Amino acid sequence: MSSILKALTSGFFERDLCASDDCVTTAQGGDGVVAPLFDIAVATIFAREILEGCIIIGQYRTVIFRSPDFKDEARQKSALRAVTMAALWASIVAVVLAGSITIGLYFAGKKMSNATAEIVEGVSKLVAAICVLQLSGKVPKWLGLYANKHENEHGEIEGLDERSIKFNVAWNLWREVAECGVFLIPYMLGDSARSIPVSAIIGTAIGLGGGYGTYWASQNMSDTKWLAFFLANLTGWLSVGLFTGGCHEFEEVLGMTPYVWKLGGSFWSHKKFPMVMLKPFGYSHKRTVLQFVTFWFWFLLSIGYHYYKYNQSEKIRAERRARAEAGGGKDIEKFGDDTDSAEVVVS
Repeated sequence: MSSILKALTSGFFERDLCASDDCVTTAQGGDGVVAPLFDIAVATIFAREILEGCIIIGQYRTVIFRSPDFKDEARQKSALRAVTMAALWASIVAVVLAGSITIGLYFAGKKMSNATAEIVEGVSKLVAAICVLQLSGKVPKWLGLYANKHENEHGEIEGLDERSIKFNVAWNLWREVAECGVFLIPYMLGDSARSIPVSAIIGTAIGLGGGYGTYWASQNMSDTKWLAFFLANLTGWLSVGLFTGGCHEFEEVLGMTPYVWKLGGSFWSHKKFPMVMLKPFGYSHKRTVLQFVTFWFWFLLSIGYHYYKYNQSEKIRAERRARAEAGGGKDIEKFGDDTDSAEVVVS
């Protein structure tokens, strides 16, 4: 028992992810050194990716529960099932893909280089940053705070549908699980494979805990306006972190720009717990020139994007009021109040 505890706790919080910010090093082992049962780098990979995935799933579940588009119980259940199944099948496909790559590299006697892994993650993060920013702008619309410009042939305003739910959930979950798999390849092909099971359990528990915390907070907000602000803000910061991190991946491959500042002390390191849990939202204990520029560029772009969406919403509502007054008809808009969605008839 003592030997197991020693192996489990050896270097518990000592190891960084690697010399760079996100990549992983070759596995510990060889030369008589036995890899520990717990590896902080492996746990960090699981915790970070699972936290991001949980935030995406939680966002859609909260919107489905609170959006006026899903007041019908049958439609709500169908949409919730769409979220679950999209996440499940996307995760399975990603696991199979990562497993196939690992097996192929194993029998080919090759290893995936850090540069290749970073380029793959960089492209993935940049695409995800755009998608998540769009999600941040859509949440207030789905909750009824921003007007929806889409109308069907009957003049009824259309909101969120299952097709977009399936695509967005599937894409984001596939990306998170695939990234996790890609970064585990050096461990699975090296001598640290024995560190994966225990590290995965601990990292998964931490990621699920953080994800459930944000989901619980959103579920217990009674004010729809504050709920929309919370969810849009959460995904907005996630988008900032993805864009900054994606650009930094290319920087690590092509050449680092000078550091603007660094925070000393192990506690503040974005490679270690607990601050690693803030890394998906753009946190870093040190900033290069490129990181500094891309962080503030994407942050200001996000603010501008929401300002544009708000102005467009006000224009749409003004046009509908004018059309309703000119036609002597009725224009129904849905918006969120302090308790629930309501319908206002403008005549």
